[in-house]
Amino acid sequence: MSAAADDVRPPGPDLPGAALLDVVAVMDRLRSPGGCPWDAEQTHDSLTRYLVEETYEVLDAVEALDGTPEPETELAEELGDVLLQVVFHARVAAERGAFDVDDVARGLVAKLRRRHPHVFGDGVLPLTGDGVQARWDELKAAEKPSRGPVDGIPLHLPALARADKLLSRLDRAGIPLADVAPAPATTEGQLGAELLALVVRARAAGVDAEAALRATVRSVQTAAAGGRAGWVRS
Repeated sequence: MSAAADDVRPPGPDLPGAALLDVVAVMDRLRSPGGCPWDAEQTHDSLTRYLVEETYEVLDAVEALDGTPEPETELAEELGDVLLQVVFHARVAAERGAFDVDDVARGLVAKLRRRHPHVFGDGVLPLTGDGVQARWDELKAAEKPSRGPVDGIPLHLPALARADKLLSRLDRAGIPLADVAPAPATTEGQLGAELLALVVRARAAGVDAEAALRATVRSVQTAAAGGRAGWVRS
């Protein structure tokens, strides 16, 4: 590993990341005696809703990008709100002696280096993005050998996103899905209309479409974890 690749310089006024020290300093002021009573009362649990909300606001800002300055400014602001949540959680953890923001940063740096040996080590540079992804998966599996291919999928992902994540994991693990009829060719707009029509049908039947899909995805994930991937029908 080259010295340049392994070097992490402390931020200075002319280096990217210098302003992150100000974020940490502001959070220290808010949580310290004489700071903000509301901020001082927050816990990991109370902050969870804000982390979720801010994440979706980033997604909204990304979708609004159109090459003009205003959406770019909006995205920068929303990313700042997510950064606030990261620093906030790290501060709460530091107050109970668990870890601090530097531990979070060091852990991230170590992970990125481990999983990019083609950049920071002596590994051969993958020729494609797929090669990088495959190598990442191999290294992740080696770090967490007890994890199955469908373990670690967040339970709180929206049902459609969770379904997509699950199917992606199964595909990458080479686990086939049973009893899946081939879908007819369709455009994105037609597929979106079909999904919307299913939600309309669910509402007419008094069924929560989100809950129904989550239940089915949960069944597939449970079946896949047990080595029998397939659609679970009631």
